[in-house]
Amino acid sequence: MAANVLPLVGVLFWDWDVFALLVLCWMENVVVGVFFILRMMFADLEEAALSVGKLFMVLFFCVHYGMFTAVHGVFVFTLFGQGRYRVDGLDALVPAARAADDYGLWVPLAVLFASHFFSFAWNYFYRGEFRSAKLTKLMVAPYSRVVVLHVAIILGGIAAMALGSPLWALLVLVALKVALDLKAHVKEHSAS
Repeated sequence: MAANVLPLVGVLFWDWDVFALLVLCWMENVVVGVFFILRMMFADLEEAALSVGKLFMVLFFCVHYGMFTAVHGVFVFTLFGQGRYRVDGLDALVPAARAADDYGLWVPLAVLFASHFFSFAWNYFYRGEFRSAKLTKLMVAPYSRVVVLHVAIILGGIAAMALGSPLWALLVLVALKVALDLKAHVKEHSAS
């Protein structure tokens, strides 16, 4: 949860606007997807017969979650990028990299990646969550986080932009993200 302080620092000290926050949240969803792929690969290890089925399910997740996330990226860059970040088809990674350069998001993204890596290593392996993880549950788990977070952040982003991105609106947006992340974290790790 400490990694969620970064958006607050970005708003208070680095003059981030709604768009920078949305891009960082979108990029974090890409990171979340990567770690769920890794979780699925290490789930149900004792079931050798599931290996081919698991490979199919992981590939399906990659395509489905990838499309889902790409469409969210298109919305973020189209609705909030103010024409500065053109999306070619569903490839939101190119404008995301440009926005990360423009807003200095690489370090915050690295911190978020490290946070998710630590959670993966600590909770999933060290604490043994992989032993009881079920592939079917892992396949759907990130969607609730992504959908709730994106709806809340996009609606909050629209409100903040309508108000000219005042500091208090951005702080409410960051607080909302932190609260949703905390709720998702507690729900995910209390089940093990």
